[in-house]
Amino acid sequence: MASSMTFKPFTGLRQTTSLTPESSTLFNKLHSTTTLTTPKIRAALTSPKIAGRKLRVAVIGGGPAGGSAAETLAKGGVETFLIERKLDNCKPCGGAIPLCMVGEFDLPLDIIDRKVTRMKMISPSNVAVDIGQTLKPHEYIGMVRREVLDAYLRERAAGAGATVINGLFLKMELPEAPEAPYKLHYTAYDAKSGAAGQKKTLEVDAVIGADGANSRVAKSISAGDYEYAIAFQERIRIPDSKMQYYENLAEMYVGDDVSPDFYGWVFPKCDHVAVGTGTVTHKSDIKKFQLATRIRAMDKIEGGKIIRVEAHPIPEHPRPRRVLDRVALVGDAAGYVTKCSGEGIYFAAKSGRMCAEAIVEGSGNGSRMVDESDLRRYLEKWDKKYWPTYKVLDVLQKVFYRSNPAREAFVEMCADEYVQKMTFDSYLYKTVAPGNPLDDLRLAIRTVGSLVRAYGLRREMEKIEA
Repeated sequence: MASSMTFKPFTGLRQTTSLTPESSTLFNKLHSTTTLTTPKIRAALTSPKIAGRKLRVAVIGGGPAGGSAAETLAKGGVETFLIERKLDNCKPCGGAIPLCMVGEFDLPLDIIDRKVTRMKMISPSNVAVDIGQTLKPHEYIGMVRREVLDAYLRERAAGAGATVINGLFLKMELPEAPEAPYKLHYTAYDAKSGAAGQKKTLEVDAVIGADGANSRVAKSISAGDYEYAIAFQERIRIPDSKMQYYENLAEMYVGDDVSPDFYGWVFPKCDHVAVGTGTVTHKSDIKKFQLATRIRAMDKIEGGKIIRVEAHPIPEHPRPRRVLDRVALVGDAAGYVTKCSGEGIYFAAKSGRMCAEAIVEGSGNGSRMVDESDLRRYLEKWDKKYWPTYKVLDVLQKVFYRSNPAREAFVEMCADEYVQKMTFDSYLYKTVAPGNPLDDLRLAIRTVGSLVRAYGLRREMEKIEA
């Protein structure tokens, strides 16, 4: 069942674990906005009026971030261009979306393959904990295929008036004057004829970079590098009798065998399961971790056939720069993937919408020019709303993903009903759920106890093995 794949170097990404002093200073400066007073944003009425046309904005990348941004811009009266190379886009994404995204983005239920109401968290020693007893009858985690979700959002953007271009973005020429256009170079493709691409240019007033972890837009504005994980996923079609097991169930495996710093997963899709893993620290061993994930799940996926193999870089923290002049980054291009859970779909779509809303508002529904202050308003709102979530999950990953004893303690904690309620409430509704102080204290005591027991067990095992 093993598959061969050669990984190309990902330009603009790095494998070191810390920012350079210069990047660190810039990073801290950009993210200090949550504690500062909001800078003055130039109102649309004082911005230069655009004569004879609407504001023109290009969105580079047609995933959840790009599709949501393009739809919002088009509905807001902005002349919108969406450039995407792969209109059948797939990526090694578990495809889990929170319940709030279904309503907030008005997603039709027929694009959701499965409604997961049960999860199994499986420890390094294969202790399985069932999760989901705190879910209410209407609550679930949606499982989607990215090619289905992305296509739907792009089509909806087109229906709102955006021009969708099947093309490969190449580079961007920066303006030579304060209100001069950005000149975009791309290769246009005709999907129907299959003919070779044609080099074209496009002039726009502003650009939203939604072109993923290896963003060329980010490179164009010297947005800086960041750590990244490599995610590897195989789609496996298993017998119907085994697929019944995964009807509304997802599995997560933790342990040094499946990943030294992340987790392995088995997530159900329409007629197959997605089996994958990821790592930041040991990228060259990703196939070994993937094999271990398949072995851990072997009895439940035995007899399956691999129908697709996918690999992709996943950012580990926001870029040092996310806005410059009239260019903004969203989604993976900005680095909006959470630690610990590796979730990015909702945050991609949300950041695309928030960035577009800032442009629509700042331009007076496309009637006036925007500037950097308008785009920075999106950053301020984003950081204020979601920075706590990223910090909490960063801490959890550092505490519980560092060793097998810590992972055993983590899985043991997952059996606690209070932990499950806090976790699911935070995930499903995208807020850091407030806890009860007394229950929080009890949880802290249980956490310490779980860690002590796990490390004690490891010492006893080491004595036996010696």
